[in-house]
Amino acid sequence: MGRRHVVIALLALLVGSAAMAQPGASARGQEGQIFRVAYSPAAGLDFLDPALAFTQPAWSLLDTTCARLYTYPDEPSPASFRVVPEVAASYDVSPDFKTYTFRLRTGFRFSDGKPVHASAFAQAINRVLAPVDSPGWVYVRDIVGARDVHAGKRSAASGVVARGNTLVVRFSRETPDFVATTTLPYFCAVPPGLPPSREGVGLIPSAGPYHVTEYRPNERVEIRRNPYYGGERKVQLDGFDVNLRGGSPTDMVRSVDRGDADWGHMLAGVFMDPTLDLVRKYGIDRSRFFVKPGLTLRLLALNSQRPLFRNNPKLRRAVNFALDRSALLANAGGPIAARLTDQHLPYVVPGFRDAAIYPLEGADLAKAEELAGGRLRGKKAIILTTDFVLGIQAAQLAAQQLAKLGLQIEIRKVPDHIASAEYLEKLTAPGAEWDIALVLWTPNIPDAYSYLHLLVESQQLGGETLTRVRSKLLSTALQRAVRLPQGRERNQAYAAIDAMLARDVAPVAPLNVVNEATLVSDRVAPRCVVLRPVLDLAVACLK
Repeated sequence: MGRRHVVIALLALLVGSAAMAQPGASARGQEGQIFRVAYSPAAGLDFLDPALAFTQPAWSLLDTTCARLYTYPDEPSPASFRVVPEVAASYDVSPDFKTYTFRLRTGFRFSDGKPVHASAFAQAINRVLAPVDSPGWVYVRDIVGARDVHAGKRSAASGVVARGNTLVVRFSRETPDFVATTTLPYFCAVPPGLPPSREGVGLIPSAGPYHVTEYRPNERVEIRRNPYYGGERKVQLDGFDVNLRGGSPTDMVRSVDRGDADWGHMLAGVFMDPTLDLVRKYGIDRSRFFVKPGLTLRLLALNSQRPLFRNNPKLRRAVNFALDRSALLANAGGPIAARLTDQHLPYVVPGFRDAAIYPLEGADLAKAEELAGGRLRGKKAIILTTDFVLGIQAAQLAAQQLAKLGLQIEIRKVPDHIASAEYLEKLTAPGAEWDIALVLWTPNIPDAYSYLHLLVESQQLGGETLTRVRSKLLSTALQRAVRLPQGRERNQAYAAIDAMLARDVAPVAPLNVVNEATLVSDRVAPRCVVLRPVLDLAVACLK
């Protein structure tokens, strides 16, 4: 999941069926239809430059403007997590998974009319490699010559070669998941002459179905159709007007409820305000208000570098049996906020299979005590959380539950958001003093490999796993699974690894899968509501 993490989910739900327009042309009756988006300043639209954008609001807009080598289809889950070609026609990879050769389709053009060639993706990669502090750097830093670009010694990596409609990317180590990496917004096609910028470029010709026509930071964004779009996404709107001064999250919900805006991105917890009364008004998953499991896991990480949990898998399993997940979910907002789980893959990720390893309702204290017997090693533990009220309450409740095993727990708070890069960097810092930590865990790539390998293999965050656990058996299994083509065999392999990880290694105690909630205005046609898990703006339409 990289040096920075973000609570990003890509669940999709298609309600009904739509009469689709031809790509690049307005659907009949849709002329002049502008979709109104409202973002709270707190939501964090950081950049519209693909090399720098990192927040969900930014990624939602970039999804309408980007054309990528590979992408995810505008379909319901689990099909929404099937990697499919967009600008790429095909690719080959060397047996050692170090060299990728992509062949591009013809017909894609930027919004200024210029054709898209392989050089557009080479430039996108080199802009991420440049010394501009791109969060996408961790995904391509092992490209041959990447560190020379990052140090400012060269403008292009020797391992990235573009010739016409052929792109070759060479890595210094095997990189079996690179095709999935190309789906990230960092690697959208950009004009070959576009220089890197630490401040970000706001108006960039784009090759997706839409392009940004006006950007006033902290005020507004105007997005309109790309008149030269040559792809297959089914465009039905003429564009978007984005208000970047949408007020507080609750104000934004009320704005969409009234119809002053058509949609705005907000965390599920905002919708639980009883004064909003959304469930009574609209029900759930009918026409305007939707609640679905997302891609974010709320979990308790168990630090296997420190004496309490080091080489102590039975105690880690005991923690999983001792926790009352249903009580912890009630503290976190109940079933609208999240769905209980005891596994590492969210429900909507291909490869999830319910293995029923630990209790979801209540605890099994007898089993926990049996496993913990003689393995408490001093009986002291430090729980780390942020100073957010729900985090503190969750830590307090978990401490009460684990005290029944005989653990004496100290709660320490840090002034960071639970999903922030800074918080996770503190957890993985050498010598970090914590035994248990409350974490929101979401890889940027919605693939089983990303979720699982980051827990048992050395990862991008300082070259360390979150919990410092190593498992050669599981690492070997993961390297085998990631090489399998998408389909049943691959999903079965990941399901087996997920169950084995929970049952035998237990590096974390999964608690629940955070839901994503979406409210749209009455102007939005339900047949075009596709949730991934936030609204798929590129295929949205109005009544």
